[in-house]
Parts: sequence; structure tokens; C-alpha cells
Amino acid sequence: MADTKGSKSFQEKVVLVTGAGSGIGQAAAVAFAREGATVVLAGRRRAELDAVAKEVEAAGGRALAVPTDVAKEEDVKRLVHTTLERFDRLDAAFNNAGVEGSFAPIHELKAEDFDHTFGINVRGVWLSMKYEVEAMLRSGRGGAIVNNSSWLAHGAMTGTSVYSASKAALDGMIRAVALEGMDRGVRVNNVNPGIIDTPMLHRLTSEETQRPFIAHTPARRLGGSDEVADVVVWLCSDGARFMTGQNVLVDGGYTIAGHRSWVTPSTTPSHR
Repeated sequence: MADTKGSKSFQEKVVLVTGAGSGIGQAAAVAFAREGATVVLAGRRRAELDAVAKEVEAAGGRALAVPTDVAKEEDVKRLVHTTLERFDRLDAAFNNAGVEGSFAPIHELKAEDFDHTFGINVRGVWLSMKYEVEAMLRSGRGGAIVNNSSWLAHGAMTGTSVYSASKAALDGMIRAVALEGMDRGVRVNNVNPGIIDTPMLHRLTSEETQRPFIAHTPARRLGGSDEVADVVVWLCSDGARFMTGQNVLVDGGYTIAGHRSWVTPSTTPSHR
């Protein structure tokens, strides 16, 4: 993978990041800014977006914060319309917004748990891609889209039937979208993070409950949001111009080492 850091490879390009208020979305927004991008920040909490906007500007990019709930089609339409109205282009998008939902054995879950998680993780990403692809095709310039999936699309842990299914849906979804867009210059890939050091991880786990995951990861540490963000930026760059329809694991080797079936839902981490 070519090192794009400091290359200003996104100078005069516009990048949209959903779920930009924290974690991997925040790291990606700043990483794009370092490459010269104008970054449109989407998320449900205005205060968080405004804080990230300052980071983006400090990193050398321009920022526009647009409060958005990706589960609502009108919000997503408005987000993309606002981007085009303000900057007259959309070159790349990172669909990072998502929720972990409820982790519990399937017989303890409710249908509402399924609907909530799929409404954001699957429908929200589908809506985002729908309007992003439409904008990129209309411009005639094409573009690149990356969605945030998970290693749990490939593995399993007790209690993750809904979350794992939502991420596996993303891994299947992009193949059709990639075929539809490639001949007109629109590429679509997923990034599949492993156990990543994010605020959500620390809300769900303690240092003690993180130890089994670290021990099982060949890298012997948590991943950093910036390490996932670097892969996202590369996937959106010209360095990955011949790559589409792929699910890229960024997990320090966790998935190839197998999984711990004994891990309980109370210690199951998320990555956002």
C-alpha cells in the first residue's frame, strides 16, 4: 500500500464522512483533511461535529458540519444535496455511522432490537450509498465509497446474531453496487475493523475484559482508529483505483487466528 500521508492527494476534493463525531469516523475526517480534502461531517450530535470540524481545519482541510440521522431518508438526501449545493462535487464518502445494538443470546432479543440495528447499519448505509452514487454518476467524475463493516461479518461471538448479520449484509451489498458503478468510475469497498481502541470500546469493556482479545490478536494490542482511517483514505485514493467490491480486514490478524467461542456478550467489543 502506498503511503499517501503528506501527499495532499485529496487537494480540491470533497469527502463525506458519516458518523464523524467520534472514533474511526473522527480519525478518518482528520486523515482526509491532512491530504487536503474538504470534509463534510455528518452525525447526530452537533457539538461533536463542531469539535471535529475544528480538528479538520487545524489539519489543513475545510469542514462543513451537517447534523444527520442516516436512518432517515430525508436527512440523507439533504446531506448529499447540501454537499453538492455548497461544493458542487462529491469525490469520496466514508459511511461510518452505525450502532452496536443489543448483544444477547438470540432467544433474549426482541424483534425491535433487530429493526433498530438494521435500520442504521444496513438501511442507513444503503441510503447513503444510493444518494452518494447518484451524485457521483451525475457529476461524470466518478468517485470512491468505503463503508465501515466489521470483522464480525466474517467471524462470530455469542450474543452478536443481529450485529454480525448487519455487517455481513454490508459485505454482500457492496458487490452489486461495485458492479453497477465500476464502468462509470464509481468504486465501492468495505473496511472491516477488528478490536479497535475507540470510545465505544471503552464504554462496553474494561481493561480486564479487553485482555483476552489482545492476547488472541497476533499483533498483541488494540488497533488504533488512525490505523483504520489510513486504510479508508487509501481505498478512496487513486492508489486503489483498480480495487472495488472488496472487504478489507484491518484487525491485526485477529480473524485468521480464529475466534474465542467462550467469550460472553458482556465482554464482546465493538469498534466504532
